Amino acid sequence: MRDETLSIHAGYEADPVTKAVAVPIYQTVAYEFDSADHGAALFNLETPGNIYTRLSNPTTAVLEKRIAALEGGVEALCVGSGMAAIHYAIVNIAEAGHNIVSTPQLYGATWTLFEHFLRKQGIDVRFAASDSIADIQALIDENTRAVYCESIGNPGGNIADIEALADCAHKNGVPLIVDNTIATPILLKPIRFGADIVVHSLTKFVGGHGTTMGGAVVDSGNFPWERHAQRFSMLTQPEPAYHGVVYTQQYGRAAYAARCRTVCQRNTGSVLAPLSAFLLLQGAETLALRVERHLENTAKVVAFLDNHPQVAWCDSIGRKGTPGHALAKKYLGGQGGPFLTFGVKGGFEEGKRFYDALKLFKRLVNIGDAKSLACHPASTTHRQLTPEELERTGVKPEMIRLCIGIEHIDDIIEDLDQALAATGDASQPMARAPQLRLAASRG
Repeated sequence: MRDETLSIHAGYEADPVTKAVAVPIYQTVAYEFDSADHGAALFNLETPGNIYTRLSNPTTAVLEKRIAALEGGVEALCVGSGMAAIHYAIVNIAEAGHNIVSTPQLYGATWTLFEHFLRKQGIDVRFAASDSIADIQALIDENTRAVYCESIGNPGGNIADIEALADCAHKNGVPLIVDNTIATPILLKPIRFGADIVVHSLTKFVGGHGTTMGGAVVDSGNFPWERHAQRFSMLTQPEPAYHGVVYTQQYGRAAYAARCRTVCQRNTGSVLAPLSAFLLLQGAETLALRVERHLENTAKVVAFLDNHPQVAWCDSIGRKGTPGHALAKKYLGGQGGPFLTFGVKGGFEEGKRFYDALKLFKRLVNIGDAKSLACHPASTTHRQLTPEELERTGVKPEMIRLCIGIEHIDDIIEDLDQALAATGDASQPMARAPQLRLAASRG
């Protein structure tokens, strides 16, 4: 089945008891055992089934199957947030004394997790100078446990060369972990290009309505853990935290996902509530349609900003003449991405002035909503970074990140125009705006 069909049907058939077509919300904490032996078999992982919603839930299981199907993975684990998904993806295979190597273009909260939290737990995160293979390779050693990147950097808008990064990681005996939140599986499936683990903030485009937190870790089932048994002994040797199970023997290709569930989630408890799973399933059903409109509207906003005298620069994902154009053709089918960044002439203060003048756009730090959203990263998501760190992550003081929604394009552009009119010389933008709006209109 194609993505549009998987988004609606994957992981669920009508309830055999009630014949409910919609996925039921199993609002329960625990599940009854048939007997003591049945309970023991469940706890020993000898038979499938539910024990406690901190481990699994039938509603969440449908969402997990759907996300795994869309990404082309063998299994997925859904958790309470995207940050929990990133955390679990790493600590599932990295412990104190280990390190991971990351590209520098990262979401601000991810950077903080890596720089300030994981390091205090004894996991060194090595940020490469760039996302070039040479810079990544230079940091890998015998204690490296993964290479990490975002398929489309947030807010930088860079496109990772996933195939090259996967080749580099695999030559060094470690998996590639890819955050695919921005691209979504509709635009890009990293596993097809060699990624081993894919993480998502389901809060964003999959949910799509700014109502529900959630995250996912998708196991490709392709990394040969037993070939690197010493490096990944947590998967290839008995697990003392779970009845001595050897995950690669018990779960085969799904070993990584199984340990993520039974060790990381079971012991630290970032659980996706059944109602949240239900709401995310509703969002997933329209994901392909919304992505189509996001891309269409974003392209028209880029055309507007390119010609505006108050705009210093405008970066859209993979546009012609940029280093990312060839990568966009390879990984995104030549399409742009669902958000853009641009700079208001005048620097930090004029960027703030534009931001404060927006009316239709919502000023917040989320992305992937049906509504148009705006963020001034230097004031918000990346505020904790030093000027040097901002430069390394590609965040400029005047940068505005726009996630273009699915409203009518003329309304979107009119709001941008009036906000730009509040900056610098107000006479020039207004004189050109009607023609630019007409060019962008669907009519």
